[in-house]
Amino acid sequence: MTKRVKTSSPARSGQTSAWLSLPPIAYLALTVGVPLILVVVYSFLSRHPSGFGVAWEFTIKPFKQILIQENLDGTTGLDVRYLKVLWNSFYFAAITTVTTLVVSIPMAMWIATRPQKWRAPLVLAVTLPFWTSILIRTYAMRQLIDSKGVLGYILNIFGVGEGFDILYTPWATILGLTYTFLPFMILPIYSSAEQFDFRLAEAGYDLGAKRMTVLFRVVLPAIRPGIISGIALVFIPALGSFLQPDMLGGGKTDMIANTIANQFGQSRNWPFGAALSVFLIVVTAIVVAITIKVGSRNGQKVELV
Repeated sequence: MTKRVKTSSPARSGQTSAWLSLPPIAYLALTVGVPLILVVVYSFLSRHPSGFGVAWEFTIKPFKQILIQENLDGTTGLDVRYLKVLWNSFYFAAITTVTTLVVSIPMAMWIATRPQKWRAPLVLAVTLPFWTSILIRTYAMRQLIDSKGVLGYILNIFGVGEGFDILYTPWATILGLTYTFLPFMILPIYSSAEQFDFRLAEAGYDLGAKRMTVLFRVVLPAIRPGIISGIALVFIPALGSFLQPDMLGGGKTDMIANTIANQFGQSRNWPFGAALSVFLIVVTAIVVAITIKVGSRNGQKVELV
């Protein structure tokens, strides 16, 4: 006598998975979708005469303000201030991406070549900063690079600390951005490097190839998906960073996120702040699309999450 094993039908399994996906979808809709819709709606409204909130009058004036300035005499002219701020954001995000990439490739390759028992602790050490608030980490970096802080004290001991003052400079902003987003570059590159067969590099050496040739012709193409993912994971959040230019740059390195915050705060121009936010979202979406397009060449899959 044989027992019949009941198996669930594909249709029933699909219905179950659909029901299980409803809570996370609802959560994302409330926490991401609703605020995003509000920002888009606010960007097409007018500034309230009292300076608080918005007036429910449809207009595209907030978007015009990004490029056009209205003078006191009623004339208008081209205004490139906010384009310069966006350019600064791209500039600092690009430098941060390059810096983290140069540091992360050898670090990730080194971790991937360690014995298996040491890889997990090393990855844990890389992710350890995530356990601390980014605000606390930025404060710690601020105290570290201050002329009267730890780094300045050590340099003074060796007699080279005079003139050391990088706090509230663009270099401090870049240093803070690099420190904050370095794990975002190391982890995806390590994920690709761990799957790389290092015997291919040894074969290249045996065939007479030089180190740089093996690096650029064998190793880097193999870990290319991790590199592209890391570039996206660093560049995109660095583009919209707020704390580092504010706390470390001292307001001397304006980035788009600081300008948006000022519009919602000091200027109380919510529609214009929302328009700048939408503008940043569109630019970020274009960067993501280009990254996926570049990463999808040669049939390679690039994951940004």
